[in-house]
Amino acid sequence: MTTDQTIVAFDLYGTLLSTDSIVRQLEQHFGQAKAQSISASWRRYQLEYTWRLNSMGRYESFSDITRNSLHHSLMENGSHLHEEYVDRLLQAYDNLSAFPDVNPTLSRLATTPGIAAVVFSNGTQSMVSNSVLHSQDLSSHASIFRDIITVDHVKQYKPAPAVYKYLAEKMGKTPSQMKDIWLVSSNPFDVVGARSVEMNAIWVDRAARGWMDATLPSLRPTVIVHQLEDTVGVIESLKANIFRGDR
Repeated sequence: MTTDQTIVAFDLYGTLLSTDSIVRQLEQHFGQAKAQSISASWRRYQLEYTWRLNSMGRYESFSDITRNSLHHSLMENGSHLHEEYVDRLLQAYDNLSAFPDVNPTLSRLATTPGIAAVVFSNGTQSMVSNSVLHSQDLSSHASIFRDIITVDHVKQYKPAPAVYKYLAEKMGKTPSQMKDIWLVSSNPFDVVGARSVEMNAIWVDRAARGWMDATLPSLRPTVIVHQLEDTVGVIESLKANIFRGDR
C-alpha cells in the first residue's frame, strides 16, 4: 500500500448489506407484518447484545449473538421456529441483499485510484467472508477490498475503542494517524465510535432524517451523505484539498 492511498473502511451490515432483506425468508413462516416485526427486533437485539457484552467484559461470537437474538425476537413476538429453520435463517445471512446504491459505488471505486478499501465488521471472519465472497450482490466486487477486518481477534464489538485501533493497526497506522482512515457506515453508534478515537467517518443517511445521535453531542460525522455513491466523490474532494494544503 502506498502512503498516498486513502484507507476507506466500509461497515457491512446495514451499510453495504440490508438486514431487512431477511424479511423474505421470515415470510415463508409468518405473515408479512409479523415477519417485519421479527426482523426489526432481531436486528435491534443483535446490536443490543453486543453492547451488553462489551459492558460486561464478555465475548460471544457474532454468529452466536445472531442466533440468540433471533430466539429473543421470536419469543417477544409470540412465535417459535424449529432449529432446522433457525439454521436456514442464519445461513441466509450469507446472502443478504445489497442496498441499491452499493453496486454503482463499488463499480466507481474500482476505477478510482488512490483509495484502499476494506470491509470492517462486527461479524465473524467466516460470516463476513461468506457475505463478501459468495453473496449474489457482493461477490462480483470482492476483489475491490484489500482486506476483511473483523473483531474476532479483539473480542470486543463496535463502538469499543480497541476495535477501531485494531483496524488502524491492521492498516499499518499508528494511534496518531487515525485521521488517515475513513469509516463509512450507516450506523450512528459506529460513527460515534470512530469519531471518539479521532478517525474520520462518513455517515450514510439514506432516509435523509438528519443526525440525531446525542450520546456525546460533540461527536458528529465528518461528512453526511444520502447515498453511498457520494462517498467516493467526497473522499476524492477532501484528498484534493489536503494536497493543496487546505487542511
